[in-house]
Amino acid sequence: MSRIVIADDDRSIGRILSDRLKELGHEVEHVVDGVEALRAAEAADLLLLDLEMPRMDGFAVLDNLRGSASAPLVIVITAHGDMDRAVRAMRSGAYDFIAKPFDAATIQLVVRRALETRGLKTQVSSLRKELGRKHLWVRGSDPAMARVAETVERVAPSTATVLLLGETGTGKEVVARAIHQQSTRREQPFVAVNCAVLKGELLESELFGHERGAFTGADRARAGRIESASGGTLFLDEIGELPLVVQAKLLRVLQEREYERLGSDRTQRADIRLVAATHRDLPAAIRDGSFREDLYYRLKVITLTVPPLRERPGDILTLARWLLDKHAAESARSAPQLSSAAQDALLRYPWPGNVRELSNVMERCVLLAGDNIELCDLSEELLVAPVSAPLAGVDDLFALDYNAAVTAARRLIVQRALEQTGGHQTRAAERLGVTQPYLSRLIKQLGIRP
Repeated sequence: MSRIVIADDDRSIGRILSDRLKELGHEVEHVVDGVEALRAAEAADLLLLDLEMPRMDGFAVLDNLRGSASAPLVIVITAHGDMDRAVRAMRSGAYDFIAKPFDAATIQLVVRRALETRGLKTQVSSLRKELGRKHLWVRGSDPAMARVAETVERVAPSTATVLLLGETGTGKEVVARAIHQQSTRREQPFVAVNCAVLKGELLESELFGHERGAFTGADRARAGRIESASGGTLFLDEIGELPLVVQAKLLRVLQEREYERLGSDRTQRADIRLVAATHRDLPAAIRDGSFREDLYYRLKVITLTVPPLRERPGDILTLARWLLDKHAAESARSAPQLSSAAQDALLRYPWPGNVRELSNVMERCVLLAGDNIELCDLSEELLVAPVSAPLAGVDDLFALDYNAAVTAARRLIVQRALEQTGGHQTRAAERLGVTQPYLSRLIKQLGIRP
């Protein structure tokens, strides 16, 4: 059942339409002037609107409804043969029209088609909201990330290129999506490309597209990601991995806003907002000749550094709970709760894999834990997380619980071995009787600064 408003000062026509639509199962309200039509339209799915009404005519009603996100679809009622006014009404935002006199079959067809269209628009809106929730901008209480969020809000409405810096797994793509969702391009595509995945012609084709026969295997023409992102935002992740030849072409896109597909000499316009990200030290890459200096300065109009999770401890539990809810919803399960011991373990752990690692841990807990997440439900790496303060000696271990004592003992042993070998990891590994790669992982897990 849908709510339909009929706005017509001819009460007999209003009664005929009302009776017919009620027979079809709809809730119907009949009003007799334009002012009342505007009022009733606020809660309507569909408005049948006569163009000739007292107090406010149909064109004025259409003008007032234009641009409103909650406006119903409008079907205009016109006199027979008055096509010029019907066309004008369609240009003013009406969905369709019916001409007097009309029959029941025509009314039923036009109304059904309009309501199906409104239903599709509602579904699209719902999907967009769901996509927005999936990449929700999670702003915690930690000052480090709050500063990033404030900068995002300031720069998002502009068209400036943004360069995101930070370790792998810190959530640079989430920040890029937040920039897009808060920009004037939010209704247009957000297209992401990982520059580290593809090489050579495949990467060029992915970005710029190609014509048939441009290279071996190009059996048909294909649009590139720049073309797909037209009007929206292009996110280039790991831009530091771009080959120099592709860097030159990207520089032209940023400077001239134009490019060509591979195998084509036809120039195309690039209507994109570029957001790029990397974990590499680009100034060092410039010095060793693997990254263009001119491209670097084109990219860093706005530079944002996304801090690693270990530097934003105030956000760890906020993110953990949000990720539990997210993974639980995706798995059609109820989200478990974090016990106090599990929360302490999350806060002690240095999170070398950052938010991506936290997400994996929370997904594992959703799938394997019960209603409450205990220490035993966490992975081994979290159980050997470093304690907050260094230990002076073995006697201090007895002031800790079992898990903290084991962690502290391992940390103390590794620290002593490194001190005795002057920080030389290979010799320290030999002294401890472990392999150097294992010692390197242990140093990272325990949060030891070599």
